[in-house]
Amino acid sequence: MEIEAVFLDLGNVLVFHDDAHLLGRLAALGGATEAQVRQRLAALWDDCHRGRVHGEALIQAVSEAAGTPLDPASFDEIWNCHLRVHDEVLPAVEALIERARVLLLSNTNAAHLAWVRPRLPLLDRFHDLVLSYELGVAKPDPAIFHEALRRAGVAPQRAAFFDDVPAYVEAARSLGIHGRLFTDARRFRGQLAELGLGSP
Repeated sequence: MEIEAVFLDLGNVLVFHDDAHLLGRLAALGGATEAQVRQRLAALWDDCHRGRVHGEALIQAVSEAAGTPLDPASFDEIWNCHLRVHDEVLPAVEALIERARVLLLSNTNAAHLAWVRPRLPLLDRFHDLVLSYELGVAKPDPAIFHEALRRAGVAPQRAAFFDDVPAYVEAARSLGIHGRLFTDARRFRGQLAELGLGSP
């Protein structure tokens, strides 16, 4: 069956996130250990991804995790210091846009997306952006996949989904979506070809 829509994750697919770098940066600022910062942030991620914590509340929460007040003027640089655009995958994504509806399907937060948008202008050509913090629901909840399917206007069997988290790929597959585990740009190109979405 022809694939008409492709849903792409953001983190570690289109944009690398080096969590250890972020943890190290926050730990150095507050004098905590990386393990302490990781533990303190663990409870924050879900609320952050679901849009429950943002703006000044996010700065306060991350400051508490770091163990020191963070300057709002420098917060964005600190909070996004671990992000880097995955340039190698972009040509394949650009070619894919000509062959299918491409949607972003991401558990993320407003501050991260604001950093990404000017550095990844290709997002402006995506069919839609399905964002956890806007919807208040996050992967692997079936509701976020159903919303992506609704926006793409396709049945599950006509959609493919790429993510670096196995549990999220399995969640998509359980709904009938062609879930694929993303590992690197070379394998991604091969997976697209297997789905009939390779370059002509």
